[in-house]
Amino acid sequence: RHRYRDCVGSLAELMGHGAFQVKELSLCTLMKFVELEAQHPLIKAEWKGCLTFPRELLKVVVDGLLPLNEDASLLISRFQEYMEYDDIRYFVTKAVTESIGQVMQKTKERPLPFYQQNVFSLISPINMPNKESDMVKFMVKQDNWEELKVSKLQAHKQAFEKMWLSFLKHKLPTGLYKKVLVILHDSILPYMNEPTLMIDFLTVAYGIGGAISLLALNGLFILIHQHNLEYPDFYKKLYSLLDPSIYHVKYRARFFHLFDLFLSSSHLPAYLVAAFIKRLSRLALTAPPEALLMVIPFICNLFRRHPACKVLVHRPNGPEDVSEDPYIMEEEEPSESRALESSLWEIKSLQNHYHPDVAQAAAVLNQSLSEIEDDISGLLELSAYELFDKEVKKKAVDVPLEFEQVRGLFGKKNDIFAEHFTLD
Repeated sequence: RHRYRDCVGSLAELMGHGAFQVKELSLCTLMKFVELEAQHPLIKAEWKGCLTFPRELLKVVVDGLLPLNEDASLLISRFQEYMEYDDIRYFVTKAVTESIGQVMQKTKERPLPFYQQNVFSLISPINMPNKESDMVKFMVKQDNWEELKVSKLQAHKQAFEKMWLSFLKHKLPTGLYKKVLVILHDSILPYMNEPTLMIDFLTVAYGIGGAISLLALNGLFILIHQHNLEYPDFYKKLYSLLDPSIYHVKYRARFFHLFDLFLSSSHLPAYLVAAFIKRLSRLALTAPPEALLMVIPFICNLFRRHPACKVLVHRPNGPEDVSEDPYIMEEEEPSESRALESSLWEIKSLQNHYHPDVAQAAAVLNQSLSEIEDDISGLLELSAYELFDKEVKKKAVDVPLEFEQVRGLFGKKNDIFAEHFTLD
């Protein structure tokens, strides 16, 4: 028994070795020990029917996968094949929760970039089962398996939820914040027993600003839409997110998809929608063409949903001088921005845009809009490369030009040679 314990201790140390092959062999050996210990337990079961799973040994493996001062993502990716077993995944989630509590407590809330990144690498690819009947792959099965917690989906969800909450309650580095928010709506919220426990995390993220706020929108939308979350200043905050960067960030498609959903209700007041239209139009003056080709149909759709805002278009006698525009761009409160008193001179300006497709799209507002909304889903991902590629592949048609036909040998108007020579 002592020799075996020494061997396990040595293998745990070798998981921090400099050579990856040594780490990998140590990991695989320890996991083989986990499998064998589960089948032939070292300690006899205390009572009939209790679980004999080597949790302590698995905790040693998990601790080895989560070093404090180096990136262990390669070793963690090697470990993912074991996470396909439902029992291993269940006990790993519990071990990770324990590890986070022990490690983060010592640091007094100071971020540990390597450790937190390793934890994220380990827990983000977890594939949770959707229903109990999906849980069929166990490394170790016992006679009374059906009676144990490990075979219950509810227990798995509770362990999963507890692990993520313990991870997210500590301060995260900015890059990791974004990675968590990207997968939150898809890989975390659907598998939690109580998704509403994420309200605090999401509202704090939404208040940070910039790309983090844009990414928090997805999770907030699920909580508002499916779990009746009330967020009193939601539209005011959404309005403040509209800054020049929204046309340039890589999350632009995701943001405008959600933005479209939030403004789809016909019960929104006209002043609020008008404020969004004006702000989008003002920011469009400095936007790249690929963003403009998406945002102009987006604005047209808002006019179709909210006809009361059409006064912005049907006010031809707008301010001659831009500085006389009553709209107050700096105002944070949409109701105080005086958007409904303004006109849409920004889109009128875009009708003279250097890109012909943008000028054509902006000219749509000169005619009466059709009732059917434009489908913008295909435009959300439009990139500058695609626009350029489209222009390059265009087949040029013959363009009629005014020119003087060549006359004579040297092509001059009064060419003396033309009187003596002809060109065949």
